[in-house]
Amino acid sequence: MTMAQPRIRPPVTDAREIPTVRLKGFTRRFGDNVVIDGLDLTIAPGEFVALLGASGSGKTTLLRTLAGLDSAGGQDVTTPDARAVVFQDARLLPWRRVWRNVALGLKSPSQKKGDVRTRAEAALKEVGLGHRLDAWPATLSGGEAQRTALARALVREPALLLLDEPFAALDALTRLKMHDLVLSLWREHKPAVLLVTHDVDEAIALADRVLVLDKGKIAVEERIALERPRQPDARFHAIRRRLLARLGVDAPAPQPAPTPAPNAALVAFPTGEVVL
Repeated sequence: MTMAQPRIRPPVTDAREIPTVRLKGFTRRFGDNVVIDGLDLTIAPGEFVALLGASGSGKTTLLRTLAGLDSAGGQDVTTPDARAVVFQDARLLPWRRVWRNVALGLKSPSQKKGDVRTRAEAALKEVGLGHRLDAWPATLSGGEAQRTALARALVREPALLLLDEPFAALDALTRLKMHDLVLSLWREHKPAVLLVTHDVDEAIALADRVLVLDKGKIAVEERIALERPRQPDARFHAIRRRLLARLGVDAPAPQPAPTPAPNAALVAFPTGEVVL
C-alpha cells in the first residue's frame, strides 16, 4: 500500500505586505549632477505619503520616474501598471468638453461610447462637478479645473496616484476644500498616494508619512499618528517644527492668545493687534 504524500501548500502572502512602490538603490544623474543618490523607498497599498524638499532636491525627478514619464534605466524600480498623475496645472484639453477630458484614456475596442461617458459622468459627480459635464475648460474656475483633473485620474481606478503640487495655484479656501476632497476620494478608492508639496502644513494634514528629500536621499521620515481631521494642536506644531528645522527653517513655537483683563473693552485693529 502506497502512503499518500502530504501536499505542501505554498505560503500565503498577504497582498498588503507587497509594496505598491519599491525603489532599491535608485540613482538619477544628469551629466555630473547626481539628483537622486542610491534612494530606497517603499509605499504600501493604500498608504498616503507626502514628499517635502527644497527646490532641486529631486522631488519632481522621482515623481516622473514613478509615473513612467522618465525611464528607470533598468534599475530596481517597481510600480503598478495602473497609475495616474495630477499636476499643478490641470492640463485640460481646451477643445474637449469637461466629460471628454475625464474620459481620455478610457476608450478601448471593447468599450462603447455610452459606457465611457457613464464612467466619466460618475467620476465628475464624485468630485462635485455633475453640473459641469458639458462645460468647456475655459469656463472652469481653478478649483473646478483641478477637480476635473482628479476625476480624470481616478476614473481609471489607479493603484498609485501621484500628486505634483496640485493645489499650489489655488487660493487658501479652495485649497482647504481640495484637501477634504482628496482625503474623501482616497478613502473611497484606496490608492497608494505620493504627494509632492512645498507646504509642510499640507503634508502633515494629509499624509500617513512625511519624507524629506535632501541631496537625493531620504533625510527624514516622520510618521503622522494624528487622528483625522487634523487640528493645529500642540502635537501638530511639534511635528511642524521638526520638519521645518530639517528644511532649514526656524519656526517659533505658537504663542497662546493673550487673556484680556476683566471688564476691559477690546479694540481689534486690522493688523490683528488687540489693545485695551
